[in-house]
Amino acid sequence: MSIQNGVLVIISGVKKYLTNHILGSLRFRIILLMVLAGAVPAMIMQAVILNSYEARAVDVRTAEIQNQCTILCNQLGSTGSLNGRAAESIRTELVQMSNIYDGRVLVIDRNFQVEEDTYDMDIGKTIVSADVIHCLEGTGTSNYDEKNSYIEVTAPIFDASGETVLGVLLVSVSTDSIEDNLSVLDGKADVAWVTMILVVLVLAFLLGFVMTRPFQRITRSISAVTEGYDDHYLNENAYTETRALSEAFNKMLGRMRILDDSRNEFVSNVSHELKTPLTSMKVLADSLLSQEEVPPELYKEFMGDLSQEIERENKIINDLLSLVKMDKTANTMNITSENINALVERILKRLRPIAATRNIEVVFESFRPVTAEVDEVKLTLAISNLVENAIKYNKEDGWIHVSLNADHKYFYLEVADSGIGIPEESMEHIFERFYRVDKSHSREIGGTGLGLAIARSAVVMHRGAIKAYSQLGEGTTFAVRIPLTYVL
Repeated sequence: MSIQNGVLVIISGVKKYLTNHILGSLRFRIILLMVLAGAVPAMIMQAVILNSYEARAVDVRTAEIQNQCTILCNQLGSTGSLNGRAAESIRTELVQMSNIYDGRVLVIDRNFQVEEDTYDMDIGKTIVSADVIHCLEGTGTSNYDEKNSYIEVTAPIFDASGETVLGVLLVSVSTDSIEDNLSVLDGKADVAWVTMILVVLVLAFLLGFVMTRPFQRITRSISAVTEGYDDHYLNENAYTETRALSEAFNKMLGRMRILDDSRNEFVSNVSHELKTPLTSMKVLADSLLSQEEVPPELYKEFMGDLSQEIERENKIINDLLSLVKMDKTANTMNITSENINALVERILKRLRPIAATRNIEVVFESFRPVTAEVDEVKLTLAISNLVENAIKYNKEDGWIHVSLNADHKYFYLEVADSGIGIPEESMEHIFERFYRVDKSHSREIGGTGLGLAIARSAVVMHRGAIKAYSQLGEGTTFAVRIPLTYVL
């Protein structure tokens, strides 16, 4: 039993190897296709040529015999009667024709009796056949018996007036010579076919290796990337397909490098952002410790600064936790049907007092009632961050315009402000984590550089899109589009 199991394991391994490494190989398939492309047409050509030769040879031999029969029939018909043996000269021609074409010639009268037989076997006997009867009616016949290898031709013998049929000239000719020639041609064709297959096989192997070489170079380049990013991009332009593959690979590699750089920058920014408040708190604490008999007012001032730094640290950590939480729960959305108009009103009601401290007017314009399938917590976080961002980077006595609209498929939310605006070169980076257009100004305002990243993550999780439009010094507009129905 163990031997049988071992054999089955070996067979399974061989089958798997053949399937994965040989039958599934592009090189093998190219070779196979080229061999088939050379072998199948060669076989078809061989069969067509041999069959054409046989048919043509039979037609030529039949035409020659019919011509000879016409001449002999004219000579026999000139006597006006087939009674008795033919003249010696005509009999000589009959025998000569029989010898030349390796056949047998019979002269049959109207009574179906054999008057002449070049084999001298059936003279005086009666022959009745469909071809003889048909020929006595005035029409000659010809038949090729491929199985028995002979051609049979019948020709009517007319009298001198050409109106009365005196008899039938029946000629049966062997086609052995044609078969012999066909056999020789078949042998030569087999040799030519085998030679052609060998040539095609060699060319197929060569072309198989040459045509798959660009893919081998691509494989080596990709393998080099798995070991560590290579400084050189993939440039394989041998075929249109390899060029398209190279372009797609280079785009992917560029995107991976951008993500890797962004990840490194993110870690660096997180370290810097968390370290800055800690450094400030340490400086304040060391300053207090280095002084003696510090007045209570100074203690109170320093403790207030410490509280602000702790609050800033806490905000950074909370924003980071919000991002991490959304990344982890991207596939666990708590989708419910929500009234978006009421949701936006609740958010603005909470944020209007903050805007009022800088005399910023917040206006909400709703074009129609909107109900959508959303995650209330995540969407609230996104809208809150957009409005808070508009408040933070707005001007004194400015305005914020929030509008809501919808069609049959999406709802659209716009948050426009009269703020400081965003430079054009910074537009493609504003949704990156910790990215700030003006770092010093942002820290004075109190931003962490995570608000827009959080908003974008929440919108994308709803299968939506967010875009920004801005004019430096005039203001910024964020446009959000989210499907009314959430689709996994």
